[in-house]
Amino acid sequence: MTIRQVAQLKIETNTVSKPASTTVHCSGAWTVRGVAPVEKHLADVASAAEGEWVIDASSITALDTAGAWLLHRTVQTLEQRGATVRIDGLRSEFSRLLQLITARAALAEPVETSKISLLAGIGLQSWHGLLNLSGMLAFVGESAMVFLRSIIQPRRIRWRPILHNIQTAGFEALPITGLLSFLMGVVIAYQGADQLQRFGANIFIADLVGLSMLRELSPLLTAIIVAGRSGSAYAAQIGTMKINEEIDALRTIGVGPQELLVQPKLVALVITLPLLTVYADVAGVFGGMLMANAMLDISFNVFLDRLEDALRLSSFLTGVGKAPVFAVIIAIIGCFQGFQVSGSADSVGRQTTVSVVQSIFLVIVADALFSIVFNWLHL
Repeated sequence: MTIRQVAQLKIETNTVSKPASTTVHCSGAWTVRGVAPVEKHLADVASAAEGEWVIDASSITALDTAGAWLLHRTVQTLEQRGATVRIDGLRSEFSRLLQLITARAALAEPVETSKISLLAGIGLQSWHGLLNLSGMLAFVGESAMVFLRSIIQPRRIRWRPILHNIQTAGFEALPITGLLSFLMGVVIAYQGADQLQRFGANIFIADLVGLSMLRELSPLLTAIIVAGRSGSAYAAQIGTMKINEEIDALRTIGVGPQELLVQPKLVALVITLPLLTVYADVAGVFGGMLMANAMLDISFNVFLDRLEDALRLSSFLTGVGKAPVFAVIIAIIGCFQGFQVSGSADSVGRQTTVSVVQSIFLVIVADALFSIVFNWLHL
């Protein structure tokens, strides 16, 4: 390696002038392959900075990003220690590179965030919650307008996506819904059998299983399963489409995302969830019937006869009547959170999780409100 391929330093200090001044003569090639010999020496000199500093760069023959960064870091270190720094003689093309490095370094510096107080944090979270609620209400209103427009103009209804969503959200959910409902009926009968047997009220196991499954557990359990299974799928699908800019492409060609993506899912879920609830009723009662036969020696005929006496049509309708409301909540929350995705794939997972949590929470809240209303109406 020749001398002109290596960066060189020559330092002159004038202690006579007040304040003292130091001149650093830079020469050679200040490139990634040439600055290594002077880097440590320059850092040691800059650490003892005082007075005025002049960097004479007139003899620099080559400068790349590494050399420009070393000059910028040296100037920054000197200024932080209270020295005044001036660069002289730097060629115009090298000067533009140094300015670019300085601008980029300023952007890369971390911004110190002030620590907010507890009350400020609560207020900030409340404000974000209000913005989210406002966006949700706007989304519900837009969905209602699209639904009304489709009723007025039935030719706008997209039957193929609706049938596809009925298959994925309804038919393909039959195994898991039936299994969990069956096991829930078994658990209820098992827990109640021991208590009823103590009082000689074995036959009332049919009342316990039938009323608990038809009025409360079947619609609630089915809604939770669908929220975790289909609601999360809605959020992930729409979120992925938004990241891939497919939503923008639909708007560009004149197709409304609400009409193509939200409405078919909403209609399909309103159709399938009541049917899944009826299916869960049958599976849960059947599980309780098997456990009653095994533990209390109650035959199937006796169980069904007692079940017919214990249940009224209102008991069945109150359970099935909750399902469409639960379906609307799950579909709206899942689709809305999908449209909130932004940035990267990490946002898809985050909003999918939020959709499941919010759907289950609101379904349980809605079920509690239904219980209050039905009790007030004596149903």
